[in-house]
Amino acid sequence: MATPAYWDEARKHLAKRDRVLKKLMPKFGDACLQSRGDAFTTLARSIVGQQISVKAAQSVWDRFAAVVGGPAMHLRPPGVLALEVPQMREAGLSARKCEYLLDLARHFSDERVHVAQWDGMDDEAIIGELVAIRGIGRWTAEMFLIFHLMRPNVMPLDDLGLIKGISLNYFSGEPVSRAEAREVGEAWAPFRSVATWYIWRSLDPMPVEY
Repeated sequence: MATPAYWDEARKHLAKRDRVLKKLMPKFGDACLQSRGDAFTTLARSIVGQQISVKAAQSVWDRFAAVVGGPAMHLRPPGVLALEVPQMREAGLSARKCEYLLDLARHFSDERVHVAQWDGMDDEAIIGELVAIRGIGRWTAEMFLIFHLMRPNVMPLDDLGLIKGISLNYFSGEPVSRAEAREVGEAWAPFRSVATWYIWRSLDPMPVEY
């Protein structure tokens, strides 16, 4: 499990810039963002988990990994491409998710995503590569930037949890527009990912892992 080197600096910055976060962050002690697995496995898991519960997603993922024949934490594109759709369906995947996983595997196998170059690419360039894969939208790409690449300044305005957390913590539960949420986030830069993580924690104390 990797943790971001910027976390302590981010906490100090946010405590100075935002009175809500200054009160909120100490409630969660030393807990912080963590990244595990590899890029392909992380994205495959995000596809498998779409529109189903966490428990159901884990069950389907375990069956799918068994069909592929590799460790559940480290699947490889050739293993997925070697499968027939009926085999994938037997793991509990919908026909559409089978298509998405095969397209993901082809993008990685054909090197249409430039994993080795991501460290030198900006967030939007990486998002552009990821949303070209079927089944991956901007929200999934932003989650990948936060939880896998641990980019420090991502604010996923399409995330319902973030919007709800901003509503409860900053607007006494009143409805919040994207523009209002973006305005709150201006004080968080350049550590909007960290602020977002703590806003999520205010709704659910258990850290999310991808």
